[in-house]
Amino acid sequence: MSSVTFETQRAALADVVAIPVTPFAADGSVDTATHRALLRRLLDGGIRTLTPNGNTGEFYALTPEERRLVTESTVEEAGDRAAVLVGVGHDLPTAVASARHAHELGVRMVMVHQPVHPYVSAAGWVDYHRAIAESVPELGVVPYIRNAQLSGTRLAELADHCPNVIGVKYAVPDAARFAAFARDAGLDRFVWVAGLAEPYAPSYFSAGATGFTSGLVNVAPAVSLNMIEALRSGDYPAAMKVWEQIRRFEELRAAHGSANNVTVVKEALAALGLCRRDVRPPSRPLPEDERAEVAAIVAGWSI
Repeated sequence: MSSVTFETQRAALADVVAIPVTPFAADGSVDTATHRALLRRLLDGGIRTLTPNGNTGEFYALTPEERRLVTESTVEEAGDRAAVLVGVGHDLPTAVASARHAHELGVRMVMVHQPVHPYVSAAGWVDYHRAIAESVPELGVVPYIRNAQLSGTRLAELADHCPNVIGVKYAVPDAARFAAFARDAGLDRFVWVAGLAEPYAPSYFSAGATGFTSGLVNVAPAVSLNMIEALRSGDYPAAMKVWEQIRRFEELRAAHGSANNVTVVKEALAALGLCRRDVRPPSRPLPEDERAEVAAIVAGWSI
């Protein structure tokens, strides 16, 4: 299968790749109506790539049924307005079943979460992704890489077997390592998505990324779009102006080993009256003093 087949999917990755939150109702269930309203807000805000079942969507806290529900709602809301990149993972049969479910819904891309296992060998990483990619050869496949030990040559090996591996969400917090990894794998062979969102986007774009993921986009789509427009035009000073604007918000998300990554986003949405602040364990709502700071930051953005 030639890479030309995946031209549309590749273009969708070279963009702001939104990771929508999964809002919960008072009884703890997925609040489908609010979820759809938040998706419409993203679409109306100009976002054209949505990732249901990403980490900002609390992927690991959702049941299999909830993950299917979130995927189905996202596909229905996106319609022909946005590309959908469905997050899949866990054990291999579960990941394959999720990828096939996405395909049945007409989705054209899946993102494979890093294998959650205490013992990941580089060859086993290839085997895991190969099994998923081969189960859905019609879909573009995007590995989500957080493993600093993985080499770019392993990604190239995977793509030699599976030409539908078309992009990479690279989330190792090291711009020099990213630059080397991308070149070892093949800079032009894949679409490189900066997987650590806006704080890392300028440095990763300078090394070859053309898209970035975002959780902040749930709160302020225009802010994320301002950054990618600046980066696309090579205006790094303008991109860094956006970076300065969002710095504190993203520092709060990254603090304590990213303990409050989703919590801060949901707190901001709650401050705007858009959804409840509830997150599921092992995440936890913010303490009172930090809630006020998040509300103040968001109040300063043009939303």
